[in-house]
Amino acid sequence: MKKSFLLLLSIIFLVSCKNDSTENERILSDSSGNINQLTVVMENNLWEGEVGEVVRNHLAAPVDGLPQEEPLFSLSQIPPQAFSGFVRKNRLFLHVEKGTERAFGILREEYAKPQTGVVVKGQTNEDLIDVIKKNSDSIVEILKKTELKEKQRRIGKSLKDDEILKEKLGVSLKIPTAYRYAMNEEDFIWIRKEIPKGLMEILIYEVPLRTIENDTNVIGSIIKMRDSIGKKYIPGPVEGTYMQTEEAYAPYLFESSIDGHFAYETRGTWDVKNAFMAGPFVNYAVRDEENDRYVILEGFVFSPSMAKRDNMFELDAILRSAKID
Repeated sequence: MKKSFLLLLSIIFLVSCKNDSTENERILSDSSGNINQLTVVMENNLWEGEVGEVVRNHLAAPVDGLPQEEPLFSLSQIPPQAFSGFVRKNRLFLHVEKGTERAFGILREEYAKPQTGVVVKGQTNEDLIDVIKKNSDSIVEILKKTELKEKQRRIGKSLKDDEILKEKLGVSLKIPTAYRYAMNEEDFIWIRKEIPKGLMEILIYEVPLRTIENDTNVIGSIIKMRDSIGKKYIPGPVEGTYMQTEEAYAPYLFESSIDGHFAYETRGTWDVKNAFMAGPFVNYAVRDEENDRYVILEGFVFSPSMAKRDNMFELDAILRSAKID
């Protein structure tokens, strides 16, 4: 009898603990939304005034390196009372509201997962504008990281075998199965995907460290390197034409990191010498000191008269997945 009573108490205790744990755990559904789609939650009068203008100027600013102007994020504004139900499942949101004090904060998995929310508060319009301006770079970086991670998660569902890259260049890359190998040389790999009215391309190769580091003009060295590769491997539509860096506009140069290695990140426009073809590119020169080389990871798009932001974002997600052996 005593044993039965103790067993009953144990069962009651376990059930009670399980219920408490269930109540404390928040069950979140999957988030939704297209890549780089940002829901802006703010009153209509704020959106239509100078506060909304500041949001648009910073979060819908043109993406660096694209031939046509395309925004960093596609913005969709709704008033706070409409931010409920399914709308709260959007992966990215910016909530701007007047409050008792100035504030800036980040919310993670508040209503869904994965999800990143940015909250901006201020007593006056001037407060809101000031908080947005001071934190705009951080806001963009935080939201972009969320989207990059989500894009890589989607890519990871169906991956192409990258054994060729590992064997020839000591590089691992998460490449979707929709891509195919277009050229497979000893020290140069060209991968591509066909898209409506165009192509998405990836180049992987290596150059000695001195190719870039022996010249104080880093951007000049990278352009020279790109153009030599274009002339050797990337022909145009007719004989004597080849891909080169657009001469009319200087590319953007940033310092970045890939797989823990320092990298030069270059964004700009390519064209074909003596032919009417052009588009955007992103180039990562990843320093691999152990092997006395730079690993070059490049993506570029040819898609005349079409938007290219999301194509380039996909290429970025692939290139940033690189692992250097």
